Amino acid sequence: MFVKVYQYHIQPDKVDEYLAIQDKVSDIYGRYSTVQTLYLNSRDDATKWMEILKYEDEEQFEKSMDKINEQEEIQELFKAFQSLLVRDQKEIREEVFHISGPSIKD
Repeated sequence: MFVKVYQYHIQPDKVDEYLAIQDKVSDIYGRYSTVQTLYLNSRDDATKWMEILKYEDEEQFEKSMDKINEQEEIQELFKAFQSLLVRDQKEIREEVFHISGPSIKD
């Protein structure tokens, strides 16, 4: 399994907009790949979010992202997403992981 993890800070009064954007993004991703997505909101910092995307493998991720990034709608959604970030915390951290061994069942 191939996993992408993003971490960022969303303005607390923009969470509904954030979730609406993520819903649209998920629809687009679903057209081009099989991906499981989880959104986590920090218990200690209401602005802090973590997004975890799990793919079958890295090759599937690469192929799907090429197609996804060609979509004009995804570019517009990303700009809208960026506008929701906390003003002094605009960084989007990104990490890559591989799942090895047994995993937690859904």
